[in-house]
Amino acid sequence: MCKNIFSKYILTFMVVVLISFLILSVVIVSLVGEYTSDMKINLMENTAQSIYSSLNGVMSMSKMPLESIVEIDNGYIVDSLNRNAVNNDAVIFITDQHGNIIVSSDNGKGILPEAVDSSLVEGYLSGDYLYSDLGIFKYQHINVIKPMNVFPTGREDYNAVGNSGAIFICSENTNPIFEKLGSSAIMTIIWIFAISLVSIYFVSERISRPLKEMSYAAKSFAQGKFNVRVPVRGDDEVAELATAFNNMAGSLEKLEENRSAFLSNVSHDLRTPMTTISGFIDGILTGAIPKDKEDYYLEIVSTEIKRLARLVNSLLDITRLESGERKFNMVSFDVCELARQILISCESRIEAKALEVSFECDNDNMNVLADSDAIHQVMYNLIDNGIKFSNDGGELSVRVREKDKKVFVTVRNTGKGIAPSELPNVFDRFYKSDRSRGLDKTGLGLGLFISKTIIDQHGEEMWVKSEENVWCEFTFTLPTDRKTK
Repeated sequence: MCKNIFSKYILTFMVVVLISFLILSVVIVSLVGEYTSDMKINLMENTAQSIYSSLNGVMSMSKMPLESIVEIDNGYIVDSLNRNAVNNDAVIFITDQHGNIIVSSDNGKGILPEAVDSSLVEGYLSGDYLYSDLGIFKYQHINVIKPMNVFPTGREDYNAVGNSGAIFICSENTNPIFEKLGSSAIMTIIWIFAISLVSIYFVSERISRPLKEMSYAAKSFAQGKFNVRVPVRGDDEVAELATAFNNMAGSLEKLEENRSAFLSNVSHDLRTPMTTISGFIDGILTGAIPKDKEDYYLEIVSTEIKRLARLVNSLLDITRLESGERKFNMVSFDVCELARQILISCESRIEAKALEVSFECDNDNMNVLADSDAIHQVMYNLIDNGIKFSNDGGELSVRVREKDKKVFVTVRNTGKGIAPSELPNVFDRFYKSDRSRGLDKTGLGLGLFISKTIIDQHGEEMWVKSEENVWCEFTFTLPTDRKTK
């Protein structure tokens, strides 16, 4: 029936409000009913006691039986019964000891029989204030019975007589306050429902609207439209969810852009060497390239094939890193010695560019806990880039420092540097700051991405700083080997 959160939310709150109000109404009606019934019975008991005291006083003074007093003062007694009947909203009558009604209030005429069942009267006369159905009224009544059990003395024929009769006060068992409570409760329920419905509508709408917008955006994502965003309203949990959703959308959009760029760059980097290889081989096979030039062009073909191999290996590295297939062998090794070995292996290239190299370590031996092959790949990438993009006669420095149980490895070079606008993209796939390939003719633009991914999967950090046309500096951290003293 309720197919959306909005209707379920409203229905749930309406049911909760209704049940709560019904429970509260039952409790209030029960308490009020009990209180008013007690008050009514208490008034009837006081009235019975008052009539009893009045008649008993007359009987004591006149030395006459109850029937005689009623016969003599019938008008006065009836007036008294009528007044009390109005005050109690009841029928009042008096019986003798056999249940015969000897006098009643006017509102009992035509209703009361001539006598009450004598067996019932005998039971009533055994105690005060008994409340039982007399069987003489159409509707249920509250009945208060007061026995006349005190008699005049001095006359011998009365001394041996038992109870002389009883006073009956019978009030219909209805309470007008229930009708007023009922109408008031209905009006209150209507107002509460109206106010609750309006309030819950706006609250539910405020909660469900962003969810609907997110649903629409998610459907757009499924169609490849990643530029849709959800409006953020307020600063509550729903707003936080909308913000997180927009951040996710931004990441998906960027991921899609990177995927497109990735495919474009891979296609370019595959097509270019393959075209070169195909052209030169066809030229050799057809004889378009002279025999004395074949070795030269075969050398170019070999270079392009090696470039293709590097590209494929790099792509495989990325796949293994991102899928988690590449497992790291965490061992303790001296990162300073590793840096020295890489610098020595690059000696010929350093000398070719006449670079001034500086190497600084806080200690001669600085052990870290990491995968030595992976860190060798990272450090070689950074030093290779530092040499490649340094200006002739420039500076190349490698510094290894220790701070707060971390080792900081920094590779810095002077040269073209990186523009501030391009710094956020340095670690993206296929990123090349030298887009003209004037300096970087062999690079694939994957080295820094792979290096950053390796460091991230070690749970460490890598960042870059640069001043355009002056210097560039890459730094990454590694955990120190705590067992090494």
